[in-house]
Amino acid sequence: MKQPTKTNPKHYGITSPISMNLPEESELEQTQKLVQALKPFGVFEEDLELHRRFLVLAKLNTLVKEWIQEISRSKNIPTSLIDNIGGKICTFGSYRLGVHTKGADIDALCVAPCHVNRTDFFTTFYEMLKEQEEVKDLRAVEEAFVPAIKLCFDGIEIDILFARLALQIIPENLDLQKDSLLRNMDIQCIRSLNGCRVTDEILHLVPNIENFRLALSTIKLWAKRRNIYSNVLGFLGGVSWAMLVARTCQLYPNAPASTLVHKFFLVFSMWKWPVPVFLKQPVDCNLNLPVWDPRVTPSDRNHLMPIITPSYPQQNSTYNVSMSTRNVMVEEFKQGLVIMDEILQNKEDWSKLFEAPNFFQKYKHYIVLLASAPTEKQHLEWVGLVESKIRVLVGNLERNEFITLAHVNTQSFPGPKEDNKTPEFSTMWVIGVEFRNMEGSELLKVDLTNDIQSFTDTVYRQAASSKMNESEMKIAVMHVKRKRLQQLLPHLDLTKGLHAVKESMVDLSLDSDNTISMPSCPSPHINSSTGTSSSSDSQGETNTSGSTPSAAECLSDSTNPSGSSPRAHKRPGSPIHDENTKKHKYQEHSNANDDSVDVPMDKETNTPVLSSTCSASSQCSTGTSSSSDSQVETDTSESTHSAAACQSESKSSSPPRARKRSGSPLDEENAKKHKNQERRKVRTERRIRWWKPKEEECSVRFSEEDRQGLGGVEELLDDWETTAEVIRETARKVVE
Repeated sequence: MKQPTKTNPKHYGITSPISMNLPEESELEQTQKLVQALKPFGVFEEDLELHRRFLVLAKLNTLVKEWIQEISRSKNIPTSLIDNIGGKICTFGSYRLGVHTKGADIDALCVAPCHVNRTDFFTTFYEMLKEQEEVKDLRAVEEAFVPAIKLCFDGIEIDILFARLALQIIPENLDLQKDSLLRNMDIQCIRSLNGCRVTDEILHLVPNIENFRLALSTIKLWAKRRNIYSNVLGFLGGVSWAMLVARTCQLYPNAPASTLVHKFFLVFSMWKWPVPVFLKQPVDCNLNLPVWDPRVTPSDRNHLMPIITPSYPQQNSTYNVSMSTRNVMVEEFKQGLVIMDEILQNKEDWSKLFEAPNFFQKYKHYIVLLASAPTEKQHLEWVGLVESKIRVLVGNLERNEFITLAHVNTQSFPGPKEDNKTPEFSTMWVIGVEFRNMEGSELLKVDLTNDIQSFTDTVYRQAASSKMNESEMKIAVMHVKRKRLQQLLPHLDLTKGLHAVKESMVDLSLDSDNTISMPSCPSPHINSSTGTSSSSDSQGETNTSGSTPSAAECLSDSTNPSGSSPRAHKRPGSPIHDENTKKHKYQEHSNANDDSVDVPMDKETNTPVLSSTCSASSQCSTGTSSSSDSQVETDTSESTHSAAACQSESKSSSPPRARKRSGSPLDEENAKKHKNQERRKVRTERRIRWWKPKEEECSVRFSEEDRQGLGGVEELLDDWETTAEVIRETARKVVE
């Protein structure tokens, strides 16, 4: 093995390296052990399969050249130019980086001259592909953020994007890294071209490509095993993980792969988010294209985990990250560091790093989301749309004042089968939920109606905008406790984790970052929320019929426009939330005709408990108790809460209120003062709950060591410090 020279003349990254140490013998041995540990997971593709991919790309490149020549003839291009007019296929993503796994798809870009337009690509080139015997599963996705043609060519899945350059001839040795190529290009072509530019730039910015590839393959496998590899669900995609590993390589340019993996966890478990990650100094090419800059663009300041692409126009590749997903990833970084310390001390094997978590034993409460459609084709489109909007549901749950974490599992599961003759295709996602401990609360009412309704409205609006007229596609949302998950996921051993059942359930081919949200059909709105109670050691779950619902019944047809309850217009926790709504949330329901059931909270733990089915016919607010981890009684009746029913609820658990006596001005004045005091108290508590974390999070100053180690841009760091100081001072004043 060739040893790198100690003097590294080229400077990588925006800061100087942390360490230039050459690898020791023990580190090289650990790297060999790492390679052996990766082989059982199918990380490395065999030479025969690599050659097959090369042949497929060569055939596709030939088809592109022939197609461009035909288009040129039809548009009266001089014959002398047609033979040399060019056109080519370029790869990007995991295949271009050299870290694709067995069975992974290929991301490709069709580069065409100026007289070939996007309409030609989706018509004549599409028809040419349809005539090829090797092509199967051909479909065009023109409405996507990055339009593409998706196909399976000789057994290999390929996503082809299109970019038209402002050139009359496309030479074979064309360098796509030239910023001048972006002139006079439309925004869709710039987005398509950006994939190739970012991938090539990453390879140019790492000191040792082989070490980078091995370290990146390790981190990608680890992220997939830990269920934090998904750009569309709010975690990180392939390009984002590649940039984090590339930054680690810049800080430790001579380190072997095993050491780079350890340093990766060390650096990013200590990273002070939202300090951005840069691979190079941002460059302005004066092309008036939007770039990521929180000093100019206010929305960029809301990004929680910015990782900035190195090519112009610089963009944040992690804009989907939410507070919950960031917290989950940071905890995984810290746990990965602990495991790596043990591995390097020879206390553990590398297989320990790739152990899958037991997601279904981690939380007490889960929200299950089911998307179903009558045909397989409709189901494929519907699932793509619903999955692309799950992060909206996570964001809604995060904004609920009683929820501290909403952790979505990146793996989806087949939905439960219904006992009817009509075939139905369904997919299910599971979200783990943590509730806030409410000290001093005898009773906690958690209303998720607005959170879930907002999510379903978003999905159906997107479906309607796609002009789909199918009405059989449905969404069902329900809350379950941990013990009930086995009914919904009978094929999994929930006590041992997902991957202990079937290793092949981990899709190692999820390497594409071009997640395309497919359009779907609108469907009647559903009103989904939760109404639950929890009693100590209670057995089973009850509904109005007195029988225990099956998993299929719990997630059955929830589209019932006529039975839908009225939509709520105010979100819990909103400053404009009226006093009556607050009372409904905290008061104990004792009316015998009311469908929701409330149980007092355990004073020792104060942990909210929540469970329900979420259907169109039941609008529910959640009464929860933190008594022993028991089965949950779930009300699935078709009755809905009315304003009169809520007004008639018992107020035994509410604080004493001043009573108004007719004809007594003094009592009226006292009652009014008491009411105003209560309102001010509630508003103050809500403001403190919101601002207190801001005071702690924003108490940050960047030392010189931080600036060198984190590698932030000087001006950006100063700007972050100023913003953080303003927020911190505001929070301090509010809390005081």
